[in-house]
Amino acid sequence: PQVVERCVAAAGYSVGEFAALVFAGALGFAEALYAVKVRAEAMQRASEAVPSGMLSVVGRPEANYKFACLEARKHCESLGIENPVCTVSNYLFPDSRVIAGHLQALEFLQENARKYYFKRAKMLPVSGAFHTRLMEPAVEPLAEVLKSIEIQKPLLCVYSNVDGKKYMHSKHIQKLLVKQVVSPVLWEQTMHSVYERKQGTEFPYTYEVGPGNQLGAILKQCNLKAWKQYKHVDALEDAEAADT
Repeated sequence: PQVVERCVAAAGYSVGEFAALVFAGALGFAEALYAVKVRAEAMQRASEAVPSGMLSVVGRPEANYKFACLEARKHCESLGIENPVCTVSNYLFPDSRVIAGHLQALEFLQENARKYYFKRAKMLPVSGAFHTRLMEPAVEPLAEVLKSIEIQKPLLCVYSNVDGKKYMHSKHIQKLLVKQVVSPVLWEQTMHSVYERKQGTEFPYTYEVGPGNQLGAILKQCNLKAWKQYKHVDALEDAEAADT
């Protein structure tokens, strides 16, 4: 309980941003859950419209992701695909990105991984190019549901995936949650914003709540000193302990 009371900031990765906003008192739990349901269904419909996906990439320091994506789009155009999409959709940590777009573009990048200085290029088990303009059909349904929900100013700092900065007020939250669907997740940049402090200042305790500790692994790559104060809290374990 004292950890919750002393908490000064929250952030959530992609859909986890709704959880961060509920925790910060900006969204009600039931309303957020409904918004997430509408968002998920709309994104699924958008995914079914175009064969697309996401590629997890670990690159060498000399990797140029923008150039690789440009060449992959040109390849798609040569196949007759109009307005192809291939862009960085998630910034994870230095030299690690997720690239999303048309499947043909991602396959091209996998085949030419060495040319673009990619050490690893692995397809993610997802059905669409999330956080790209291929998700535009999902924008309107989410915007409509967020208009109908009461959004409060957060009780503590919540950082946005869209720009890595703190949310300012309720309208700002409403606007950026919609924009997030078609914008890259700036998680690496968010980590730098959250842990920016004067030299010699101690880092806060960080808690990752929920299944898996992937965000902790990313934090370790972004900021080793901050990671030393990191703990993982598995929400399912706590629920099981309460039931017994």
